Amino acid sequence: MQAWDEFKKGKRDKPDVGYFELHLEDNLFKLHRELRNKTYRHSPYTGFYIHDPKVRHIHKATVRDRVIHHALFSALNPLFEPTFIPESYSCRKGYGTHKGFKKLVHCCRKISRNYTVGCWALKCDVRKFFDSVDHEILLKLVKARIKDPDTLWLVKKIVESYETTKGKGIPIGNLTSQLFANIYLNSLDQFVKHHLKVKYYVRYADDFIILDEDFRFLLGALGKIGEFVGKELKLELHQDKISLRRLTWGVDFVGYVALPYYQIVRTKTKRRIYRKVRENIDIYRRGKSDVTSINQSVQSYLGILKHADTHKLELDLKNQILFWLGS
Repeated sequence: MQAWDEFKKGKRDKPDVGYFELHLEDNLFKLHRELRNKTYRHSPYTGFYIHDPKVRHIHKATVRDRVIHHALFSALNPLFEPTFIPESYSCRKGYGTHKGFKKLVHCCRKISRNYTVGCWALKCDVRKFFDSVDHEILLKLVKARIKDPDTLWLVKKIVESYETTKGKGIPIGNLTSQLFANIYLNSLDQFVKHHLKVKYYVRYADDFIILDEDFRFLLGALGKIGEFVGKELKLELHQDKISLRRLTWGVDFVGYVALPYYQIVRTKTKRRIYRKVRENIDIYRRGKSDVTSINQSVQSYLGILKHADTHKLELDLKNQILFWLGS
């Protein structure tokens, strides 16, 4: 029931959720019996694509399975959360992209001594991370902390409910996948912080940045990290997305760019905001939305801009909106 209460927030108007709720007690008690008797089987996923902004293949589970995901997440997360480092910002309560970027800016200020000393940033990305998660390694990491056999049985059922190739892959879209990703990459975090002794490090999902005054240290760390993720996690770094930059050139992270003394929005993010606002106004002109909807979308985009030095950009966006509405 607790899992249902968490799951249903903001979803009551969805047809599949409404259908499940028609026979709520029967459905929940049936799930309970299946778990107790170990007859529970995960249903197939429904796949679809989104642009976020790059194309992502999302796999949506059925309502009954997503209720199970919430129940499992509520049991596992409190046990694993204390093991995660403070520099991991993805899919954690009280963290997120904006705080991750704020942490990066703080690190830039510290290492450059308020921008009086030069520093370098090494940015890396794990290649096809969600498709490449090894089931055996993930289950081993979970077993290191969870000893209850019934819980481990359910974890195994959910992990093995999806694969891109034999024994690999977790679906983008599952609540459990967000936790599994942090459990999996926590090994990388611990290696960077405690084995390599890196002081300035920030990670969001499979993107991470290391800062240091000496670019030679970063090159050495890159080789060791590549070896570690390959050997211990059966992953590989995306060779086309490895960058080594001076802070004065700008450090790109989670949609923003950190520079000495100020921060800006990434050009792609800015273009996407303008495009989305224009699309929303076109929908409004066709009579398929109202001014309230336009205002809500604009406020959400202004909320993105407020985390950088974007006063001129905000004014320009507001002027463009007035122009588009009036033309």
